[in-house]
Amino acid sequence: MKPSAGTENQRLSIVVPCYNEEDALGETVRRLRALCDALDLDAELIFVDDGSADRTRELLKGHAAADARIRVIGLSRNFGHQIAVTAGIDAAAGDAVVLLDADLQDPPEAVLEMVAKWREGFDVVYGTRTERVGESAFKLTTARAFYRLLNLVSDVPIPLDTGDFRLMDRKVVEALKAMPEKDRFVRGMVSWVGFRQTALPYRREERVAGTSKYPLRKMLRFGVDAILSFSTRPLQVSVALGMISAALALLGIFYAVFLRLFTSIWVEGWTALMIAVLFLGGVQLISVGILGEYVGRIYSEIKRRPLYIVQEYVGFDQDGPSMSRSPYVYSK
Repeated sequence: MKPSAGTENQRLSIVVPCYNEEDALGETVRRLRALCDALDLDAELIFVDDGSADRTRELLKGHAAADARIRVIGLSRNFGHQIAVTAGIDAAAGDAVVLLDADLQDPPEAVLEMVAKWREGFDVVYGTRTERVGESAFKLTTARAFYRLLNLVSDVPIPLDTGDFRLMDRKVVEALKAMPEKDRFVRGMVSWVGFRQTALPYRREERVAGTSKYPLRKMLRFGVDAILSFSTRPLQVSVALGMISAALALLGIFYAVFLRLFTSIWVEGWTALMIAVLFLGGVQLISVGILGEYVGRIYSEIKRRPLYIVQEYVGFDQDGPSMSRSPYVYSK
């Protein structure tokens, strides 16, 4: 059990990645400040501006000037949601860290329950969506299918119907900071590190403002990253396809020999030949494509580029946060 005494010395960091969120930002900050006031421990709000093209960073700087609990990390360009989350985790100084999106689909008020479970002794409290308001049938269907497919092929069990909305103890945060891979799937990484984890069911609300930052193309890319980061099963599938195609080719050889030796039909089977050629070609292309995805990830890793570049830190001490994977230009 985590001690209930001395909670005034405990600190909570809330990491909020932002990308073109100017319409939602006022309500987001209001509710997060109310949450901080309701907590019985110190809190810091770390907003990560992921290269927004609107007034998001300007508004965040204004909020940081008005509230000392608010810090801003401005990335030099759009690096993607998972990298922005990582930048926030790297900068967080709390005994526990909460990940929360700026669109308020995940209710900040649920953090109070997460903190209560953390104090019961859980190291990770992840939100599980019991209902998803305002999302299309296509989005709901593909999301359910994705998580079930991921668990089918993944080497690490990942809770169903969860996102990045979660609370993590400092020991989990330190474990994540020790993981340098470029193609990041944070919720899978949290499952991989282990420790004592529990679910917190909640109702996911409709987006306060703005549009989804995950169109179909990004969703597909995210799904591929998740599967390839936590499983070598696609390579095993390509091997199985190769064995199946080889077995079918062997049957074709037996069939051709049979026709030659026991019948007078020598020139036949053009359709079967074309099917076989196309099938084998398809299997080869799929297998080479899967292999290429893994090789591409190796190529990305060995370049040793930083995960992100920080343009400015706002609201931190002069030296910036204690840990960063990036060179940066400091701005007060």
